[in-house]
Amino acid sequence: MRWVAVLFGGLVLALAGAAGAQTPVSDSEAEAIYQPRPMVSLRHPEWSRSAVLYQLNTRQFTPEGTFRAAQAQLPRLKALGVDVIWLMPIHPIGELNRKGTLGSPYSVRDYFGVNPEFGSQADLKAFVDAAHAQGMYVILDWVANHTAWDNPLTVSHPEWYERDLDGNFRPTPWWDWSDIINLNYAHPGLRQYMTEALMYWVREVGVDGYRADVAGFVPLDFWETARAQLETIKPVFMLGEWEMRDLHYRAFDATYAWTWKEAMQKIAAGQADTGALFGFYSWNESAYPREAMRMTYTSNHDQNAWEGTEYEKYGPAREAAIVLSVVGEGIPLIYNGQEVGNRRRLAFFEDDPIAWPADHELDSQGRLYQRLFALKHAHPALWNGQWGGRMYSVVNTAPSQVLSFFRKKDGDTVFALMNLSGEARSVTFTGTHHYGTYTDFATGETVAVDGTTAMTLPAWGWRVLATLAS
Repeated sequence: MRWVAVLFGGLVLALAGAAGAQTPVSDSEAEAIYQPRPMVSLRHPEWSRSAVLYQLNTRQFTPEGTFRAAQAQLPRLKALGVDVIWLMPIHPIGELNRKGTLGSPYSVRDYFGVNPEFGSQADLKAFVDAAHAQGMYVILDWVANHTAWDNPLTVSHPEWYERDLDGNFRPTPWWDWSDIINLNYAHPGLRQYMTEALMYWVREVGVDGYRADVAGFVPLDFWETARAQLETIKPVFMLGEWEMRDLHYRAFDATYAWTWKEAMQKIAAGQADTGALFGFYSWNESAYPREAMRMTYTSNHDQNAWEGTEYEKYGPAREAAIVLSVVGEGIPLIYNGQEVGNRRRLAFFEDDPIAWPADHELDSQGRLYQRLFALKHAHPALWNGQWGGRMYSVVNTAPSQVLSFFRKKDGDTVFALMNLSGEARSVTFTGTHHYGTYTDFATGETVAVDGTTAMTLPAWGWRVLATLAS
């Protein structure tokens, strides 16, 4: 077989010679070929640059559970510092295989209808108009992955649904979502229908975008097409319930920071130290586009109903987690009731309104949120996406227990540190980039930070220093 080896070797040499004989591209051609291309083609609406999100569960937000009753609370949300109100699904809820008494709002019976439990379409439009008058924006929760069992599409377009091994409609596999059935986005007609439904509420009611439920269960190219179509009406803001870089390129302004939340909960439970957060922040800086907004939060409807309130999940670390959710990179979310320290899990499928104090008076946690939101709005270093400052680590002498960093944008600097442990810590710092004269967020005192600076934090304590260049 030696002749085979010789023949094969000669062929390899010949091919190598042919390849080497190719004329190399010119420098100008090479520059054009290898020029980096922009990763992100969508444009965030200008009003999202320092935005704070507020999730509003209409059913539980007021004793009446209506848009009209919620509308009366808009001035206090504005005073809290809210910019974008995320309304949980507003559509009629399926009755077939319903869970609980009132069912899940994520079991949609009609994408073009309004749940009469909440009011009329005119009431919804009045709510949106009133929010706009307050300088706020409204996004709707959109459930594109599945419908209720009794959605009329099951009759008019049964081919738009996934089937199980017996040929029957099926819920989303593996999850206990027995009140819904999955759609199949292999059909262009479904994509057109769903996109036109999304456009309807922007055009007819004036909503400013959407929060997309389980966005990753729906093909990404659907969302990219839908975003482009929505932009023919007006600039919109899109929040995707998923954690994936590519969603930010052409579809979503913001996605979920699940890994941030999970890391914080492990730290709070004593199962991890500050290193648990390094993976999130490393990926955020190295893998995600600069424009990406990743939603940081300590509670939302899923966590409150199934996992527990922030009091249950974070314990004494709760306040530090809230501060980091606002001053670290990310777009912060507050869930209705957190501003008054709601300590009760809300029943998801029942009429279970939040027990608001008289006059909805803020508790210490609410006042902290209010002050943090004001700080975020005032300091470009804390703004969202490409508008804000990158987050840079400041090395300290207790790195496993104390997280310290600064963010800087156009001369504006915020220096923050959190003791993420159950013992008091005293630390000094390495480096010079964080040096400066600051105002202490908590006390208002002037603080000079230099090479001699040492700081002591109580267990789970935090400190935020901010300066704005003249």
